[in-house]
Amino acid sequence: MELLRDYKKFTSKKVIQAIENNSQESRKEWLLYMFKRAGQKKSNVNTYQFWQHHNKPVELWSDKVIKQKIDYIHANPVKSGFVTNPIDCKYSSARNFQDDHSVLKIDDAGFMGW
Repeated sequence: MELLRDYKKFTSKKVIQAIENNSQESRKEWLLYMFKRAGQKKSNVNTYQFWQHHNKPVELWSDKVIKQKIDYIHANPVKSGFVTNPIDCKYSSARNFQDDHSVLKIDDAGFMGW
């Protein structure tokens, strides 16, 4: 639990900083507004709520389960109305699964290379 807590804390700060410091982010004000609005609903959040508070780990015990979870993640921007097709989400690995490695570099298992 501590590892997940620390991961969420670290990544949320980095993502918020990246949004705040990116002058080309056209959705900056909207994103920060949404994170701030979510944070105001929680008494233990100072400013922005990026991650959900609950932790529901899922054991990835087979290729079928892994594929199902990847498909679920790729479908989230579509369900949220950000894009109409998962590959239209610029920083989604959905592009990589369509052999487009122009934005993210990932291996066959979906791990990003730096």
